[in-house]
Amino acid sequence: MKWLRYESAEGPRYGLLTGTTIADVEGTPFSAWRATGRETPLAEARLLAPVVPRRVFGAGLNYVAHIREVGASTPAFPMLFMKPDSAVIGHGAPIVYPREAREVHYEAELAVVIGRSARRVSETDARSVVLGYTCANDVSERVIQRAEMAMGTLLVGKGYDGFCPLGPVVDTDVDPSDLAIRAIVNGTVRQDSRTSDLLFGVEALVAYLSRAITLQPGDVIITGTPAGVGPIVPGDVVDIAIEGLGTLSNPVVAEPTG
Repeated sequence: MKWLRYESAEGPRYGLLTGTTIADVEGTPFSAWRATGRETPLAEARLLAPVVPRRVFGAGLNYVAHIREVGASTPAFPMLFMKPDSAVIGHGAPIVYPREAREVHYEAELAVVIGRSARRVSETDARSVVLGYTCANDVSERVIQRAEMAMGTLLVGKGYDGFCPLGPVVDTDVDPSDLAIRAIVNGTVRQDSRTSDLLFGVEALVAYLSRAITLQPGDVIITGTPAGVGPIVPGDVVDIAIEGLGTLSNPVVAEPTG
């Protein structure tokens, strides 16, 4: 199934994508639900972030080629950080380039959406607690990020409002182990890799996090970015395309000065 959220006359709704049509749903993918029989053409719908996460966990330096690219040491365990829920936006929503920003980068990432409460899940059972997968863009302000990391912290450089686009759908059936993943800026491919290059895969990340933290339905884990990260500026359009999951597209706009 391909779950999404969209803006309806009654407000935000969950739906299932069937071809080019959204089948409206009463309920959520995390609880009991039923199809209402109403349908909306996908082309006429304003899509929202496919879930409303309470928490977004991120993994740094998690693609082998990216570790080589930046000349870093290979992590012995997942390097994790968090993004606030206010960073989450959906397909088509603008990435706002902050006033004080000097170097903002795109980062194509596979996102894992947790489907049920889980604590101390083994790697063998990790996929059983996952609802599905979606595209993510871990937008980052590098000057702030580097200054924070020099002091052993990491929040603002990755935490600005709108710095975590997600979507367009959550696919419950895709196998995440070897998917093509790309970042495309203004029609030019900037990142081109496969999820098989992950240092710590989906199972390892879910198991590691759940040792300490009870994962909750709707939590999101963004799994790291491949080699090829680079800058974006106002006026750019950033597409994150992952095999089987579609394309997440967001324009970049300057923050108003008023």
